[in-house]
Amino acid sequence: MTQTQPMVFTPEQAKRYSRHIIMPQIGGSGQRKLLDAKVLLIGAGGLGSPTALYLAAAGVGTLGIVDFDDVELTNLQRQILHRTQDIGRPKVESASDTIAGINPDVRVVQHRLQLTSENAMEVLEPYDIIVDGSDNFATRYLVNDACVMLGKPCVHGSIFLFEGQAATFIPGKGCYRCLYPTPPPPGMVPSCAEAGVLGVLPGIVGCIQAIETIKIILGLGETLTGRLLLFDALSMETRQVKVRRNTACPVCGDSPTVTELIDYEEFCGLPHAEVPSANGRS
Repeated sequence: MTQTQPMVFTPEQAKRYSRHIIMPQIGGSGQRKLLDAKVLLIGAGGLGSPTALYLAAAGVGTLGIVDFDDVELTNLQRQILHRTQDIGRPKVESASDTIAGINPDVRVVQHRLQLTSENAMEVLEPYDIIVDGSDNFATRYLVNDACVMLGKPCVHGSIFLFEGQAATFIPGKGCYRCLYPTPPPPGMVPSCAEAGVLGVLPGIVGCIQAIETIKIILGLGETLTGRLLLFDALSMETRQVKVRRNTACPVCGDSPTVTELIDYEEFCGLPHAEVPSANGRS
């Protein structure tokens, strides 16, 4: 059997990643794992921005970014991947340029599209880990179901006003549907555009998503598998809720009834015209 030659760091890489390499928990082998990893970010918005920045800085070798939107002035209060001069540009292009300026080692794959039941499996399949920073329930359930069917970890994050939450779903250990079996009625949970959001909040939750992703890649510590982390920015309090795999879950349960992707707009009670045209505006 031919043995794979270990990656040799260039002098620049050895210096760039030196603070990782000197850590006994990471070292050179851990940094190689990061450089070999392929992570897909759903959304280049409020949550996707800090996640992308820190994964790129850490040296995650391939970052896929799914987003259909263009940069708008209202995004800049929280979406730190983008700059004033990027207004009007596709977010995936702006994000790619920003990441290249942080770490040229990172290969960015731009997916300028609306994630749908027709394309989700093809888009997600090449990646090791999926980070969901979407801003609507239809996309969250779509991403969850696709991850379960493909057997891929999904790192979830969401925000509302001053509150955020994060969880990690590992195949065989529960999924988003185990936590939220059914979506809320349409209009019950307003979007950021309708209700607003504290600009720094997605930075905190997105950083948690980045940490979870790196821990999965490196096999370090305890992820938020089986736990939902809740954060309140006003009180600076966190609490955790246990999330157990539901053996009757229609997607990840013992006898799943949802074995292929469905119409998620219909599942969430949304007329197709009301579905956001992009993923990750938060």
